[in-house]
Amino acid sequence: MTIMTDIRRESVITDSPVKPRARPADDKSMLKAAADLTRELNQPSAAIYWTDLIGSALVGYAAFAGAVMLAPPGLAFASAVIAVLALYRAGSFIHELTHIKSGAVPGFRLAWNLLIGVPLLVPSFLYEGVHNQHHAKRYYGTANDPEYLPLALMKPWTLPIFLVAAVLAPVAMLVRFAILAPLSLLSPRLRTLVVGRYSGLQINPQFRRSRPEGDFRRQWLWQETAASLWAIALIAIAVTGAVPLRDFIVGLGIASGVMFLNQVRTLVAHLWENDGEPMSVTAQYLDSVNVPPPATLPALWAPVGLRYHALHHLLPGLPYHALGEAHRRLCKHLDGGSSYHVASHRGLSPLVRRLAASSFRRGA
Repeated sequence: MTIMTDIRRESVITDSPVKPRARPADDKSMLKAAADLTRELNQPSAAIYWTDLIGSALVGYAAFAGAVMLAPPGLAFASAVIAVLALYRAGSFIHELTHIKSGAVPGFRLAWNLLIGVPLLVPSFLYEGVHNQHHAKRYYGTANDPEYLPLALMKPWTLPIFLVAAVLAPVAMLVRFAILAPLSLLSPRLRTLVVGRYSGLQINPQFRRSRPEGDFRRQWLWQETAASLWAIALIAIAVTGAVPLRDFIVGLGIASGVMFLNQVRTLVAHLWENDGEPMSVTAQYLDSVNVPPPATLPALWAPVGLRYHALHHLLPGLPYHALGEAHRRLCKHLDGGSSYHVASHRGLSPLVRRLAASSFRRGA
């Protein structure tokens, strides 16, 4: 899950001493092993999906209530942190919705949107149809990839802007759903702008969405309508004082925390070192990041399988709960010289330092 921003790809210049990564040919033994060793892991477990989603949502909303109702500042802050972590985990299932086959977990898309998507103003239509292009072999890392910016090859100031955009995202979503969506019904020109520019969780400012069609159009319309009504209601209760302004601000703060944490995770989901040219599957894998055990903190900042993001690019149809087992099998089967092991990294801090160092060299 990524956040809209207006960082320009044109920040990538051609006279930098930092060279893009070499594009290796496909490691056929790795690709074959990934397919052969994981065939029986492709079936999602409905019990795991439902238990994880409902449990995360219950913890998140209970902690949100604690952040609002608890008087001692320390307890309120601790509750807010728990709310951010739990709702972030529940929100991360939007990624699974784009990959599991229709009907594999009946009712899950509807439930996710009612529990998380609409309340947090990130209904799944913002991601479905966008994220899929990120996985298209011919699009990854190019100007046609909605979820890719060559951040390692861009100016240093792009990194803080990238993160600040996430903090402001909840306010942007309120404007998008409460104001722009209703007004766009009166103006075809505005509707084209809203659909093309403001209807995707993307980071590539060049990407434009096309109008939805068929069953997806129906999904889009009900989700957008529900989110618009909810956004209007939120603004109304804040303006009229039906809900104390402090509670409204706490809610916005928790939503910003969720978006910010996701953006931090996005910052290290890839190495962001491609200069826009098409890449082999292995090159795409090596530009992506696994943060496997023994590291423990990734379970919080990269939940629902996102700590195995590189592996996910090899096997996008594998459900999140099977990625750990798939990783163990591949590590056991492939020798130390395999490309597979190169995508494993130690944790968040080394990845952030690597990206920042590359960006600062670029801007020097």
